[in-house]
Amino acid sequence: MHNYFNQLTDKKIKILIPGCGNAYEADYLLELGFKKVFILDWSEKIISEFKKRLPKFPARNIIMEDFFIHKGKYDLIIEQTFFCAIDRNLRTRYAKKVYELLKPGGKLVGVLFNHEFDSDSPPFGGSEQEYRNYFKPYFEFKNFSPAFNSIKPRAGRELFIILKKL
Repeated sequence: MHNYFNQLTDKKIKILIPGCGNAYEADYLLELGFKKVFILDWSEKIISEFKKRLPKFPARNIIMEDFFIHKGKYDLIIEQTFFCAIDRNLRTRYAKKVYELLKPGGKLVGVLFNHEFDSDSPPFGGSEQEYRNYFKPYFEFKNFSPAFNSIKPRAGRELFIILKKL
């Protein structure tokens, strides 16, 4: 994601990182000078750990809430691991919610697993065609291809996506 973030020139855009986990992306975006970066997670533990690790991050930009009830409008939503952590039956709802949260012309950017896992717990994998079906009603596919710079354990098993709101 760093390569994508490094290409962004408008530091005033409003960015959401849902299901943020460790939110290393938020830290990097802050270092690059982005001021309107928001993290969202429902886990009190995740939020607490993030605050300890990054005390300089603006408290008003930390949201502890269920993604599916969140309200707001964003220019960019970052997908790092959230989509593949939610139950498969929520994927259609996720695509629609991202669409609702994005401003006109806004983008969903990130990575999805292009791999099936032998597990009943997250992460849940999937296929490119499956994912396309979820997002097709709401987005123009600017990029939907194998990620070229995944970390070693994920190499060859991720898709890099750039989806623009219709």
